[in-house]
Amino acid sequence: MPNARSKDTATQNAPAQDVPPYRDGPVTEEDYIEVEYGHEDEYIAWLIAKWKPTMEALKKAGLVIDYHVFRANPRSPGLPNFILWFTFKNGADALDRQAEIDAVTDKVICNAVCQNEARVFRNQYRKRLGSEFIRELILP
Repeated sequence: MPNARSKDTATQNAPAQDVPPYRDGPVTEEDYIEVEYGHEDEYIAWLIAKWKPTMEALKKAGLVIDYHVFRANPRSPGLPNFILWFTFKNGADALDRQAEIDAVTDKVICNAVCQNEARVFRNQYRKRLGSEFIRELILP
């Protein structure tokens, strides 16, 4: 039975199942914002009056698990001086629940038309440079 022996040797030399030494954790969206010099206090006032209550409502609804605002000192022009974080339980919550997020935002702030008008006004002194999603890796 040479084939049986070959099979045993092949099984012994086979690599272990590919199991990562970590597990996937929450997903955070990072938004990079550049606020023009002299408008920082105005932007912070908006964060306190509108953004934070929206994040609290999203948290209460179970759509985000946490949020943070960071102020940065950019090394050069065109880099963010504010970074907004909202953390979701997983990738599906981050990517597939936009209708639910919009519904909460409409209740807290105002409808989409009103929000777009406010964005146009804010865009006079701030620029959204982009965003990205990052996933936390839970190490053993």
